[in-house]
Amino acid sequence: MRKVEINLKYTWEQADFEVFQIEGLEHRMQALIEKVRPKFEAFGHTYASYFSSNTGDEFYPHVARHARRSVNPPKDSWVAFAPYKRGYKAIPHFQIGLWGTHVFIILAVIYEAPDKVQIAERLLKKKSLFKKMPQDFIISGDHMSPEAFPLKNAHKELLPSLLDRLRDVKKAEFIVGRHILSEQAVEMSEEAFDIFVEETFEALLPIYNMMVNKK
Repeated sequence: MRKVEINLKYTWEQADFEVFQIEGLEHRMQALIEKVRPKFEAFGHTYASYFSSNTGDEFYPHVARHARRSVNPPKDSWVAFAPYKRGYKAIPHFQIGLWGTHVFIILAVIYEAPDKVQIAERLLKKKSLFKKMPQDFIISGDHMSPEAFPLKNAHKELLPSLLDRLRDVKKAEFIVGRHILSEQAVEMSEEAFDIFVEETFEALLPIYNMMVNKK
């Protein structure tokens, strides 16, 4: 894999995670825009280039704007990566993001994807790919929840169950990736975080290629 040429000037701080404790939409959004969004913009530039180099498709970053919110403040935020300039939700996509408790680095297929049946069927036929992934990976069936399950304990029942649900249930979703607890993230240097992210994405690329039926 091509190594990412890192040119970031950001590390995570506890204040980044505490943004999600701020009361009120306006105040929380102001903190997100000032503190967290510049980091997502920087990651977006770096890792869009990474995916373009390693997939052969041009990838675009999509930093969450939370533009449709009028009352409830966001509980998480992210930058997504997909080979489509106008959006990402209808296709498999990668994300780097924050909840108040952790960083998430994931590959996701959410309910808006029209090809979920075909994606699920391809993954069910190649479940062995998941056994090659690092032991600290997680899976989930809901991108709107911070909760996830260790992949190492999920191969026998939960993984096939989530993939069956992705195939059979209209609103079903599938997420796979890694979490870093906030207290661990704030201790990581730029270089350490970059290595962790790149290793995560490298392990996720075979799953992505299967999702999009790329040989």
